[in-house]
Amino acid sequence: MLEGNPMKMITAVIAGVLTAALMLHMHADAQAPKSGPTFTIAGRAGETQLLQVNGKSYVEVEALARLAKGTLSFKANATILTLPPSDGTEQASKPPAKAGFSRAFTDAGIEEMGVIREWRIAIVNAVQNNAPVSEDLLSTQHRLADKNLALASAAASTDDDRSASPLLTAEFNNMQTLSDLYIATRKQAAYISPDSFSNTPLEDQILSCARNFVSMTENHEFQDQPSCH
Repeated sequence: MLEGNPMKMITAVIAGVLTAALMLHMHADAQAPKSGPTFTIAGRAGETQLLQVNGKSYVEVEALARLAKGTLSFKANATILTLPPSDGTEQASKPPAKAGFSRAFTDAGIEEMGVIREWRIAIVNAVQNNAPVSEDLLSTQHRLADKNLALASAAASTDDDRSASPLLTAEFNNMQTLSDLYIATRKQAAYISPDSFSNTPLEDQILSCARNFVSMTENHEFQDQPSCH
């Protein structure tokens, strides 16, 4: 017994503590994960140690996030690993570029050329018949052509659509120039010679651009039209 001998009591307590510490250390060694082979992710750089405990393999979640170039977030008792999209996912999310003209753009473009044609005919008939056309009528034609031009631009959805859209803008601008020229000439003279607006370079350019634009859309492939510029 330890009673009556304080020294023996102290010695026994120290021995018990040391024995318990040694047993805990041995138990920890028995349960501690042992290093195994390395763990890598195909297509990713880097590696980490694969840990094996009781016959099962583990990877530290922080190391996994680092290898996968992901991020860890914590919400309540949940650990969330967010992975970045792979190259294949990014490419799949981007639709392939469409070739040719879309139906919506083709219809809107031809409609715009039709409005411009009516605008031009109104001026040509006025000159040939010496019957002045009102500025209000020309302004109405201008607003309609401007509206249809905006609709055609909004309908452009393919590369060819977007390449052809400036041709419509150029045709609209040329027609506006012809209309402004007629208004200015009419204000200065009561009579305008039919030759002033018939077969002129500007009118020929407008006619040629319209014909070539329609022909181009029928071929379903963009080709630049110098006559429109």
